[in-house]
Amino acid sequence: MTGFVQDFKTFLQRGNVIDLAVAFVIGAAFSTLVNSMVTNILMPPLGLLLGKVDFSNLYLTLHAGSVPGPYPSLAAAQKAGAVTLNYGLFINAVVGFIIIALFIFSLVRLINRLYPQPPAPVASKDCPFCASSIPLAALRCPHCTSDLRVE
Repeated sequence: MTGFVQDFKTFLQRGNVIDLAVAFVIGAAFSTLVNSMVTNILMPPLGLLLGKVDFSNLYLTLHAGSVPGPYPSLAAAQKAGAVTLNYGLFINAVVGFIIIALFIFSLVRLINRLYPQPPAPVASKDCPFCASSIPLAALRCPHCTSDLRVE
């Protein structure tokens, strides 16, 4: 049992675990920020452009609750106990996901540009006899027909 506890302690002390924990906390905070932006900033103008539609109130009643419908809002339908399909909230979630995905993609792309690109692997060499470029695996130069095998 002591080996397990020691291995677990070593695992937790690695930098990767701490980095992952920090990234998770920052990601959760960022998600809250994006959800607020989608709900409070992006969707109202988009709904206005589409004919004064409030996406958070778009739903389909599958089964009426204790109070028969129609219901003026999703909150009223849920309060009455109606079973609803909340596709407006799903649209909000999709828009939020797309914004987060675009941000993460842009961030990764920017970070990748900061790091130097590894050099391309060498695919050819120069013939020691005629100085022509030849494949690395060549045993005979195709230009001067010199034997390139080392003896």
